[in-house]
Amino acid sequence: MDKVLVAYFSATGTTKKVAEKLAKATGGNLFEIKPQVEYTSEDLNWNDKKSRSSVEMNDEFSRPEIENVVENIDDYDTVLVGFPVWWYIPSRIIQTFIEKHNMSGKRIITFATSGGSGIKGSTDFLKKIIRI
Repeated sequence: MDKVLVAYFSATGTTKKVAEKLAKATGGNLFEIKPQVEYTSEDLNWNDKKSRSSVEMNDEFSRPEIENVVENIDDYDTVLVGFPVWWYIPSRIIQTFIEKHNMSGKRIITFATSGGSGIKGSTDFLKKIIRI
């Protein structure tokens, strides 16, 4: 039987709720991807071009630091990765998470929450950056 990890980033709690349900349904372990510096409501103001989220998403090289890593990532066969869709792609912290973990040989399943953007752009984006 596959060992499942449900890793997620949630700035507002919406993605967390979905991740908790998926962990319960799959019997997987829950892992919150935590930014070193939490996001404030001002940081998330996508109408402000100078907000933290706007600056990060407009810089393809931005990699917000995370405060934690999965120490035993090799123990998992399947990794569910959840995130909010920002600017039609995953929030940049997801790239940080992926780059800090070897996903070789793992089945990767993504899930996303969004206030309006679809997941297609995110899925296409992740296919390009995940090295499996």
